[in-house]
Amino acid sequence: MKKTKTFTEAQISDIVQMALSDHVSFASIRIEYGIGEKDVQSLMRRELKIGSYRTWRERVRKFSDRRETYK
Repeated sequence: MKKTKTFTEAQISDIVQMALSDHVSFASIRIEYGIGEKDVQSLMRRELKIGSYRTWRERVRKFSDRRETYK
């Protein structure tokens, strides 16, 4: 069974801001908060409006296709 981490509202807000930033990688989020890309995606899906989440995922996909080191 997978153990889920619980975060405060401030930590969730920080993770969302980091994920939305084009300058912060998923690896940086993992180092600071101990959660991987899939967990960040789940958190973003939960915290953002559906349209905002889709826009974010599209942007991450486009940038990752162009640069291997992005996110």
